[in-house]
Amino acid sequence: MTFYRAKIEWPLKWGRKGICLCLFSLLLISCSNRNTPAPVISVQGSVPLNQRVKSSTQATEYYVKTGETLYSIAWRSDLDVRTIAKLNKILSPYKIYPGQKLILSEKTPSQRLQVNQSNSSTIKQNKNTSIKTNKKIKKAVAQIKKQEYGETVSEEKVSEKPSWPMIEFSQKIRKWQWPAKGKMIATYSTAIQGNKGIDIAGTRGDKVKAAAGGKVVYAGNALRGYGKLVIIKHNDDYLSAYAHNDKILVDEQQLVKAGELIAKMGKTDAQRVMLHFEVRFRGKSVNPLKYLPKK
Repeated sequence: MTFYRAKIEWPLKWGRKGICLCLFSLLLISCSNRNTPAPVISVQGSVPLNQRVKSSTQATEYYVKTGETLYSIAWRSDLDVRTIAKLNKILSPYKIYPGQKLILSEKTPSQRLQVNQSNSSTIKQNKNTSIKTNKKIKKAVAQIKKQEYGETVSEEKVSEKPSWPMIEFSQKIRKWQWPAKGKMIATYSTAIQGNKGIDIAGTRGDKVKAAAGGKVVYAGNALRGYGKLVIIKHNDDYLSAYAHNDKILVDEQQLVKAGELIAKMGKTDAQRVMLHFEVRFRGKSVNPLKYLPKK
């Protein structure tokens, strides 16, 4: 009986202090059991940065998933869509299919092996061709000497040089406009895990408009961290993106005008209702504030 009485009297002896100590120790144990760190979320409460980084890819090869377009893959890879199209010999309008293998880098591991093999073979070929090139040089020198002494020489056909593409100049957009009304809660950052665009706060259902005229090249939710996303191609240089929408009101390949309603604001893949707006120049993110008119 004394044993049980001691167990009952112990909490009574310590009173509130004992209870507080017990609760505090339990709190420390629960905190120590957490293995994964808390997600890094911006002060404004937007999508966690680690989820935004997951939407990008640095792979050299990529397999197309359902719902993706070449523009959305180029967006994830921070590449110009023309670069991927050229590497994979895909012609406009850049149709792709699920499961298709795409090369995202000029030199994949298999290509590097081929380059090494070709280099070893060219070394062997150089030994065989060195004798032939010496003979050609002697013939060319003999022809030059004949020309110097006034002998007529038959005109040789000159092979046409390959026509190199002209230097591409930036195609300017006449006028940009703000894609939504509301307070800007996050600005562009050049940090590795920084914001690649700007965030505009609002309420669910607010209008999201095209910042400039162009063609819708992506409308869906396949890019993790962007929610329901719309990407518009304005010309060969500029793209713009509108993320976290509640509802998309346009279809892919649809032509839109500047200021045309394209979506309703929401918080898909975000911690609050807002519009995440980005501008890309030849595949690289740029500060949208350099293009949007000052408020």
